[in-house]
Amino acid sequence: MKTLVTGGSGFLGINMIRYLMNKGETDIVVLDIADFDYPEKDRITFIQGDIRDKAAVKKAMEGVQWVIHTAAALPLYTKEEIFGIDIDGTRNILEAAHAANVERCVHVSSTAVYGIPDHHPLYEDDKLDGVGPYGIAKIKAEEVCFEYREKGMCVPVVRPKSFIGPERLGVFAIFYEWAKDGKNFPMIGWGNNRYQLLDVEDLSAAIYLCLTLDKEIANDTFNIGAKEFTTMKEDYQAVLDRAGFGKRIVGTPAGPAIWALRLLEAMHLSPLYKWVYETACTDSFVGIDKAERVLGFIPQYSNKDALVRNYEWYLANYEKFRNQTGISHRVPWKSGALNIIKWFF
Repeated sequence: MKTLVTGGSGFLGINMIRYLMNKGETDIVVLDIADFDYPEKDRITFIQGDIRDKAAVKKAMEGVQWVIHTAAALPLYTKEEIFGIDIDGTRNILEAAHAANVERCVHVSSTAVYGIPDHHPLYEDDKLDGVGPYGIAKIKAEEVCFEYREKGMCVPVVRPKSFIGPERLGVFAIFYEWAKDGKNFPMIGWGNNRYQLLDVEDLSAAIYLCLTLDKEIANDTFNIGAKEFTTMKEDYQAVLDRAGFGKRIVGTPAGPAIWALRLLEAMHLSPLYKWVYETACTDSFVGIDKAERVLGFIPQYSNKDALVRNYEWYLANYEKFRNQTGISHRVPWKSGALNIIKWFF
């Protein structure tokens, strides 16, 4: 199948492309505003463009049977950028896919649509409550998908937990840097909460199932996450153990830590945004029963596996990105005032 991957230059995009290639899919088009600078560049068709640009989207959609819509603005973008990319951009993709009679379009949403919940596990029919522009935009983007389902399109929606793996940096690079430098690592709270993650290879497998299974099965909404996870303290300790310095996860009182991070965020001195620090000390996990039952989804990686696998990739590739910072998942986020705190651990 000729497959369009929006946001193909990003962390999920490149992992999805590699997964497709391993499955024998070779006719792949990438649409991304960022350059595609991976070794696979000569094996794909790259169109540099913005999903907010209808002409660029129409060009990328020519002859396509499958669309994997991973392009999105992350929470560190401005509200205008998040709404423009995540909502308007999604509408442009689906409008063009509908006009081009695309067979199906898998939309990558987020469990951020559930907001800060009062119970666990969360299921697909639970109330949606967007926190901040990012959460709101993810809900609105899903509503666009449901509009096009009503028009007869096959638009599977996946809601992944925070996913990690090769090429993933962003906020996780802060933790990995502390591990690499032989530091203890502070938790917001005592780390006894259960916080589900997801390996990007497992997410890619779920997306591929949504592409290849019968439309009557796949045309639905699915939570995707790790099957095996313990507490944050125990899962993250696996990385410090792998680092080999004998360091530990250190719990802190959640209330003062959250207020301090709110202040630092308001002063633009911290890379952590509300949804991260407000949920870091609480349980956060979804039920994946539906994906297991309907799609036959079988996660291969536990939280510990995914964290350590990502850390090992970080160590192996550190020299390539050590002097880079930004607001995407592909580069480390600026540590800001967290660099000062690091000295005390």
